[in-house]
Amino acid sequence: MKVTLLGIGMGSGSLTGEAQAALREADVLLGARRVLDSIPGFCGERVATYAPGEILSFLQSHPGCRRAVVAYSGDTGFYSGARQLLPLLEEHGIPAEVLPGISTVQALAARLGIPWQEFCLVSAHGVDTDVLAPLLNHPSVFYLTGGKWTPGAICGEFCRAGLGDTLVTVASNLSYPEEEVVTATAKEIAHRPFPSLSALLARRQKPSFRREFGSFGIPDSAFLRGEVPMTKAEVRAVILSKLRLSPHSVAYDVGAGTGSVSVEMSLAAHWGRIYAIEENPAALELIAANRERFGAYNMEVVPGRAPGSLKPLPPPDAVFVGGSKGELQGILEAVLEKNPRCRVAISAVTLETLAQGTTLLTRLGLSGAEWVQIGVSRAKLLGSSHLLMAQNPIFLLAAGGEEPSW
Repeated sequence: MKVTLLGIGMGSGSLTGEAQAALREADVLLGARRVLDSIPGFCGERVATYAPGEILSFLQSHPGCRRAVVAYSGDTGFYSGARQLLPLLEEHGIPAEVLPGISTVQALAARLGIPWQEFCLVSAHGVDTDVLAPLLNHPSVFYLTGGKWTPGAICGEFCRAGLGDTLVTVASNLSYPEEEVVTATAKEIAHRPFPSLSALLARRQKPSFRREFGSFGIPDSAFLRGEVPMTKAEVRAVILSKLRLSPHSVAYDVGAGTGSVSVEMSLAAHWGRIYAIEENPAALELIAANRERFGAYNMEVVPGRAPGSLKPLPPPDAVFVGGSKGELQGILEAVLEKNPRCRVAISAVTLETLAQGTTLLTRLGLSGAEWVQIGVSRAKLLGSSHLLMAQNPIFLLAAGGEEPSW
């Protein structure tokens, strides 16, 4: 028996020559009902199934079949069920060949007359995924849509992040008589209904994650400050090193002030989400302005006082407490209730906060506690000489999180 896993392309007149030859030789054609309906000229037996286990059972129970074709929409290498079936066939000793088809991304790029080799490719079809992060990390992102993430819902997510001016192309029913290709801004497309057979190409117009350096400690002068106290660059660098953020981390900055730590967290966790919690109205304005200044659109500004304002937020991987307003115990308890293995860093400028933090780390069972005292002096030119001027000392406590594997 010869088995062919075949991509039919866009479903209406887009079969390759290889695919047509395989279908002419096949005794049986297997695939989803919609895929089978897209191949009207096949004269052999049709079996409407796309489940790998059912396909395997059919092939095993029909040893006399000379050639079987399993058809998939689009291309067999682009979010296709062929990925699950091929190793299953190999495991049971059934040899198979794979024939590619024209994928949705190829067809849409051709309609627009643009190359697609630099697109970030994302499937949001029937899965719960973060649709914003790819756009923040790539200027052009192609999405397969469906289920929760319709084109309108994806554009709504862009708008909530401040990216409503993103240029979006939605292609529906490509290759069918009712084909429609619409290009507009995300703001114009948000929540507009589209057919279920739709794909979306987003092209970001704003720069994101503006960074001049590859390390922590952005110069203080780069931030908008106003009259709100700001964590200085040298201290920020140590805080970020102690938080141990990964590119996909979810993290809180409690008592965010100007948002300087939040911005650095956003740049470090550029595939994750950062929540800047602050209750001071003047500080909230500065956080929003610095978020825009650095293109840190994966940061969400959360107005309110912790721990109450933490309730609706997702479980964090790491939390920095830069200002607790006397609520340190409640903040830590709320965080650890969401994630008992959360990494926590606390800054203290008073001995009382240092003592309370030390007690709480022990009482709450956070492992691997570290205590660091940071003393920074900066040179200032006085006449013809440089005099070192000491900054206020900072105590930094850090504990918890996943244990290193080394």
